[in-house]
Amino acid sequence: MDEQKLKDFFVHDEFARQNGIAIVEVHEGYARTRVTLGPRHLNAGGGVQGGVLFTLADLAFAVATNSHGTLTVTTTANITFVRSAGVGAVITAEAQEVVDHRRLPFCEVRITDDEGQLLAVFTASGYRKEGVTLPF
Repeated sequence: MDEQKLKDFFVHDEFARQNGIAIVEVHEGYARTRVTLGPRHLNAGGGVQGGVLFTLADLAFAVATNSHGTLTVTTTANITFVRSAGVGAVITAEAQEVVDHRRLPFCEVRITDDEGQLLAVFTASGYRKEGVTLPF
C-alpha cells in the first residue's frame, strides 16, 4: 500500500474536502481523519452538527477499508453521539478494521475532541467489489 497514493485517491471526496476534513494518518486497515470546527459545522443549537461527525468517521472508515487496494463501499453504518463540541475544537476520527474479511469488512471508529474526550462511536460494514482495484 502506498500511503500517498491512497490519500491522493481520497482527494476526490469532494464533500469531505469542502468541509475541511483531512486524512492525517493511514496504515493498512487503519486511518485517522481530522477537522477543526468552524461556524459552518454547527447546528442550530450551537453544537457540532451530527452530519459532520458522521462524515468525518465515514471518511476514516473508507480510507481504512480501501487501504487493501480493492474498492470498498459502506453498506451499513451506525453512530452513537455521546458529547458535543463547538467552534475551534479539533475533532479526530480513528478507524480500525475489526474484521478484515475479503468481501465484508467491519470497522469501528472512535471520534474524539482535542482533549481526548469521546464524542461519538461509529461502526460500519462494507462491501469489497471483487475485481475493482484502486490505483495504489
